[in-house]
Amino acid sequence: MSSLKEICSGLPLDPLPSNQGRDPNVPHAPIRTPNLTAEEERLALRNALRYFTPSHHSTLAPEFAQELRQYGHIYMYRFCPTMRMRAYPIDQYPCRSRQAASIMLMIMNNLDPAVAQFPQELVTYGGNGQVFSNWAQVSPELMTDEQTLVMYSGHPMGLFPSLPSSPRAIITNGMVIPNYSSKEQYEKMFALGVSMYGQMTAGSYCYIGPQGIVHGTMLTVLNAGRRYLGSGDLSGCVFVTSGLGGMSGAQAKAAVIAGCVAVVAEVDEAPLRKRHEQGWLMEVTSNTEHCIKRIREAKSSETALSLGYHGNIVDLWERLLLEHERTGELLVDLGSDQTSLHNPFNGGYYPVQLSFRQANQLMATDPNRFRTMVQESLCRHIRAVNKLSDAGMFFWDYGNAFLLEAQRAGADVGKVGGGATEFRYPSYVQDIMGDIFSLGFGPFRWVCTSGDPQDLAVTDNIAATVLEEMSANVTDRVRQQYDDNIHWIREAGKHKMVVGSQARILYSDQKGRVSIALAINQAIADGRVSAPVVISRDHHDVSGTDSPFRETSNVYDGSAFCADMAVQNFVGDAFRGATWVALHNGGGVGWGEVMNGGFGLLLDGSDEAGKRARLMLNWDVSNGVARRCWSGNSNAYETIQRTMEDNSQLRVTMPFPVQDEHILDRALQG
Repeated sequence: MSSLKEICSGLPLDPLPSNQGRDPNVPHAPIRTPNLTAEEERLALRNALRYFTPSHHSTLAPEFAQELRQYGHIYMYRFCPTMRMRAYPIDQYPCRSRQAASIMLMIMNNLDPAVAQFPQELVTYGGNGQVFSNWAQVSPELMTDEQTLVMYSGHPMGLFPSLPSSPRAIITNGMVIPNYSSKEQYEKMFALGVSMYGQMTAGSYCYIGPQGIVHGTMLTVLNAGRRYLGSGDLSGCVFVTSGLGGMSGAQAKAAVIAGCVAVVAEVDEAPLRKRHEQGWLMEVTSNTEHCIKRIREAKSSETALSLGYHGNIVDLWERLLLEHERTGELLVDLGSDQTSLHNPFNGGYYPVQLSFRQANQLMATDPNRFRTMVQESLCRHIRAVNKLSDAGMFFWDYGNAFLLEAQRAGADVGKVGGGATEFRYPSYVQDIMGDIFSLGFGPFRWVCTSGDPQDLAVTDNIAATVLEEMSANVTDRVRQQYDDNIHWIREAGKHKMVVGSQARILYSDQKGRVSIALAINQAIADGRVSAPVVISRDHHDVSGTDSPFRETSNVYDGSAFCADMAVQNFVGDAFRGATWVALHNGGGVGWGEVMNGGFGLLLDGSDEAGKRARLMLNWDVSNGVARRCWSGNSNAYETIQRTMEDNSQLRVTMPFPVQDEHILDRALQG
């Protein structure tokens, strides 16, 4: 069995490890269909062999060619470590740099079978969110604090000399020339081994399991209740959605924490069973009649419930519609969708006309027919949702490209008089979470590198105490967000959120993030926390992502399709103290639709770590608030004004709105 020393020391080549092939005991990614020409197959094979000395080529070439033709990609299963991939305590990593050890810890957490969706294909979540492109790339050299590891779409280009204050890793994923950034061209580039889709926190090594989205989903459902139903008390409220995989798996748990009745459809039995065994899903059924029965019972008794429906979401929506047409009773209050429609034709969405097994077969044998069936299914999907919405259900798009792909399929999702980023149903950013981003709130997270649950409990208490002390001196709007997050953090331990690393997430604004980071850093210095802590965030945040159909869908000055904010954030984090930074094409809504970035920063109790955290976190939030202010968002205007009052060195260009629209009319008529 391989060891941490071996994993951290490079590829095992003398001798080569035996080729065990794919492990039948773990889920595997769908077969990819890159449609390579004979010359492109040859190029893909040549590219893969570059990692190995010529003496190994005759052994490896035939098996790599077989992987390419059988699975549509060269994963190099031979080099998958036999040691269990997980976040080991940081002191166990044989690294010359503590910062490098923290990066390796986070990488191994992303590949932990308890965390990763398809661990042997190096997919953490979202169906195709890669950590690396192949197993030869999981071989970090023992870097020092005067080197930076440069990662090109999964490929370790090398260790380059740098300053101790520089990032230890710079990661870019999918940086393709814009005119060539189509999904079809991506499939070829990934098969060739020259580009990679890192989703968001998969390719930046910052995923913390489904907890990362539980909290955001809970806040979304709570705020949807406040906005659509007029109450934050969701007892007896029914929420119907789909998906129980890597990210969507959070929905059932989040809905119960929010107090409502959740029915979540999932076509793949493996993730459904996984969530049930984890205790994140209370009940499972494959019968729509049983779904109707349990909805009525839980709605009547106002009992929180998470019910997993093993079947297609379209069947469930159509059955709920039939019940309404038969009885006049609308059983659903809130609806959404978290199928992986950023990847609609390669396992992200399963058409209702086919069983799960039939769909996987057709996907590989006749991708064009499969594409047609997906689009037909999306049209049926939307017809049922539209009719239930007309009857009074409130539906929103969860930023998974559901409405975008439905529109492309020809479904009736257009908004009369709407702009380029608007549909019949709002994005949750536009309608529910947008105000939170404009206030500077977003998904801040940390990982206790000791692996000790006691350290996590201490940091939970630190974070809650910091927010409680701060909440007395904020506006009512901000206080509501603080109160939601204080409740979350105080209850998080009870809800057993941890899967993989000892990690926590909460939504905080700029001042809260800085204060929590500095308090944790001080606790490490004092010995109250036994080992360093990595702080990070989801890319889905105030400043981290330019995504016109999600994070920036409520930017209306024409810049929603511009990506300056995400790129500037990546660069700014790098020279303000981040331990590593990442910039990705794609994530959430899909390849070619998004630019996003993230960071990791190691707190080790030193004054230097505190200085880095203060400088970098202030920038990491203010950048996005300033951009949202300039676009005309009034909440962002007020937020950045207050931030400038607190920091005399911050000077943001403020907009002067046009107060008299007639001026424009007269100017354009002249």
